[in-house]
Amino acid sequence: MNKNGLIKRNFFMAAAALSALIAPSAFAITGTEIAQNVHDRDNGDSVHALIQMDLVDKNGGINSRVVETWGMEDEKDLDMMVMMFHQPASVANTRFLVVENEGRDDDKWIYLPALKKVRRIDSSEGSNSFMGTDLSYDDMETRKVEEDTHELLKEEKIGGYECYVVKAVSIDPSNSQYSQRISWIDKNTWIPVKMELYDKKGNLEKVMTAEKIEKVQNYWSILQTTMKNVQTGHSTVLAIKKLVYDEKLNRALFTTQFLSAGRI
Repeated sequence: MNKNGLIKRNFFMAAAALSALIAPSAFAITGTEIAQNVHDRDNGDSVHALIQMDLVDKNGGINSRVVETWGMEDEKDLDMMVMMFHQPASVANTRFLVVENEGRDDDKWIYLPALKKVRRIDSSEGSNSFMGTDLSYDDMETRKVEEDTHELLKEEKIGGYECYVVKAVSIDPSNSQYSQRISWIDKNTWIPVKMELYDKKGNLEKVMTAEKIEKVQNYWSILQTTMKNVQTGHSTVLAIKKLVYDEKLNRALFTTQFLSAGRI
């Protein structure tokens, strides 16, 4: 072998060895760290929103609703969210409450005016549709980072956003209605701009897209998002009409007493 051939061979051997060494740490951040950053994104001390909710059938027919929501964290940084339907008359005064718990499933209750009583949502109902939307009851709760494994698949630009693409799989398969969730996380805002949700058979079931992201009171906010069930062709579009952060909210909002009475 001549001198040039030897140099060339040694170069490729060294390059291969270097690649083997750096491959496990090719990314400067892990999937779990990305998921934690998404979870820890600053949403203020409280949030109050008025939302138009459009239910769109596969033929393009639209059923519109108006919903008001309030959310805040307690002293342990656990989330609480209450929702009240205002329009149309068929769902007006329906109220929903979800309270995050430490070390166990979130508590969820719903008040249905026709029944005039508050009903707890059992964990077995988690995959059921929430009020006819493409969101399930489990989609409405805060999923804890440690409940899943998080694998960084790649980095990809989508819709003008530079994203990390992360696959999340539940550590306990019985603890999720999905076999996996793949999220495109914007590097700048830590907002999921797209998410694919796969059913238990591994088939794509839903796709969530964040269509409008802006700063409100210096907080990055999703102002319009769509959840589409690709298996049924039905979609739910959420468009925020009013958004206020850091209001002083009465803790009594986040109780079953408020659900029953509709007032504090």
